[in-house]
Amino acid sequence: MNLRKTLSKDAVLLDLKNNAKEAIIEEMIDFLMTSGKIREKKDALKAVIDRERKMSTGMQNGIAIPHGKTDKVDTLVAAIAVKKDGTDFGSLDGLPSKIFVMTLSPDTRTGPHIQFLAEISRQLNDSAVRDRILNATSPDEVLDALSGPSGV
Repeated sequence: MNLRKTLSKDAVLLDLKNNAKEAIIEEMIDFLMTSGKIREKKDALKAVIDRERKMSTGMQNGIAIPHGKTDKVDTLVAAIAVKKDGTDFGSLDGLPSKIFVMTLSPDTRTGPHIQFLAEISRQLNDSAVRDRILNATSPDEVLDALSGPSGV
């Protein structure tokens, strides 16, 4: 999957301000709203928070992938954000999350969502990619870090 179809410079947030899980989710939803990627905040926010309450999307290696399904998007949308000092996101390995990838997809479609999650997870499994993202000073550098043989 070509991540560039979903991730663009206007979907990269280099410095998350919030520390609490739900506040980070809301900050990322606001960011997607500002960039025009979702139509309505309330339902989109509810979809991601409801999913997070079922099971934490904090993975391992400092990564969290909050996501949800909603009719407030027509196609898969995503944002990537960084919080260099990390925050507790209920990760599997107990370590703070520093890289956040949020996705929202139409509640009627599954394929693109699964493909995106598989590809972004593959890219972020590489510690060099994670380091480049954490040290990025521009959205372009984040997207370049995700560039790989089948990446962005």
